[in-house]
Amino acid sequence: MTKRILLFSWAGMFILCAGLGFIPRTAGFGDYLLIGLGVAFFLPPAAVLFLSRKDGDRAAVTLVRNLSAASLGLTLVLITLSVLTFAAPEALGNILYAVLVMVSAPMMCCRYWVLSLFLWACLLLTAQSLLKKTK
Repeated sequence: MTKRILLFSWAGMFILCAGLGFIPRTAGFGDYLLIGLGVAFFLPPAAVLFLSRKDGDRAAVTLVRNLSAASLGLTLVLITLSVLTFAAPEALGNILYAVLVMVSAPMMCCRYWVLSLFLWACLLLTAQSLLKKTK
């Protein structure tokens, strides 16, 4: 697979995970499917990093690093804003939640926030490490 196909599949999985993040928590087999999809979300960027390491493609590694950093940073900001606006109207909380679901798509789809944040951090640190090695 080429990096271009992997990046497009990652974008498609992002859209799918964002849509499924709005589904209320399920029980049983559906929950396991969503967790599996949330973990599978991180396979295309990991493959991009693997292929980029072989090719020395700094642009693809930089893209994965920047997207990972943006997702982690915006997730932190949105969770902090949600906590700080606890006394605000419910509509504001719903808006912040909707933006959070879209920004960190696999986090809500996967059902385990820590797992998603951990995998984003793994992508970020791996990409940063590869960038330092290819200077």
